[in-house]
Amino acid sequence: MTVSRAFKADSLVSPETREAILKAAEDLGYVFDSTASNLRSQKSDFVAVTIPSINNANFADTVGGLSDTLAKRGMQILLGYTNYDIDEEERLIEQLLRRKPQALVVTGGSHTARARRLLQTVAIPIIETWDIPADPIDHFVGFSNMAVMRDMVDHFVASGCRRIAFIGGDVQRDSRGSERRLGFIAAMQAHGLDASRLIAAGPPPISMREGANAMAKLIEIYPDTEAVVCVSDLAAYGALTECRRLGVPVPERFSIGGFGNYEIGEVCVPTLTTINAFAREIGEQTAQLILDILDNAQPVGNVRISTQLIVRDSSRQLQLVP
Repeated sequence: MTVSRAFKADSLVSPETREAILKAAEDLGYVFDSTASNLRSQKSDFVAVTIPSINNANFADTVGGLSDTLAKRGMQILLGYTNYDIDEEERLIEQLLRRKPQALVVTGGSHTARARRLLQTVAIPIIETWDIPADPIDHFVGFSNMAVMRDMVDHFVASGCRRIAFIGGDVQRDSRGSERRLGFIAAMQAHGLDASRLIAAGPPPISMREGANAMAKLIEIYPDTEAVVCVSDLAAYGALTECRRLGVPVPERFSIGGFGNYEIGEVCVPTLTTINAFAREIGEQTAQLILDILDNAQPVGNVRISTQLIVRDSSRQLQLVP
């Protein structure tokens, strides 16, 4: 019993005794098996998480913030990869719930009907991230993917651009990308501008190569375009490099903006105008919300993340209105 308590940092075990037990375990190469303890308490020491991409820097930052914050309480994450497929997300949710997590974190607010039923019937915290769902299952930590596009479009319009295009992915697979596309259309229409310059770059996640291909297609179809809003910084970087390959000056000929505040946007030439969604903060706030719920802290609610437009060299400077 004392050994078991020592591995769980039980306050009933003195620091000296716990240190001696942990040293003996280290010398023996012993790894504590928490299965029996979890069965008895009906509690695990992990939080289940589903993400659509494992090579996306934004989602990696979110998982990092989530993991680091939970680790301070001795909790870990169990990760599921959906590849932007809601049917795969449904399968993963069922598998993860069988392992009795303390909470389950999903990316976005679009799920299959069965996935929603599974999430609505479990007695654990469910957190939807990277979105503000129209019908939240439980709690959310995110922002409006539609609203963020308004900031980018407003910036381009204020700098004198009127013929603005959007580069994005398959709207059926990426709900957040689809909402950014809708946000672009709504913002353009609010300014009384044509919102029909929409270039599909392929299935998500959109790569730099696909962004470059989409930019080449845009130049061919809409050569008089003045600015381009891209669904992500990777697509925007691809568009930027395609302009450089063709000898098209940026921002003199095309202003380009992305989303996500990737590191590459700070070091490319010209540097990339983007929207910072504070990916790591989403993970940290999600973890803190879970801990508050588990501790029965009050109040427990939703977290709205405030995004930030970052204007860099890839877009024209604002024009002063006399």
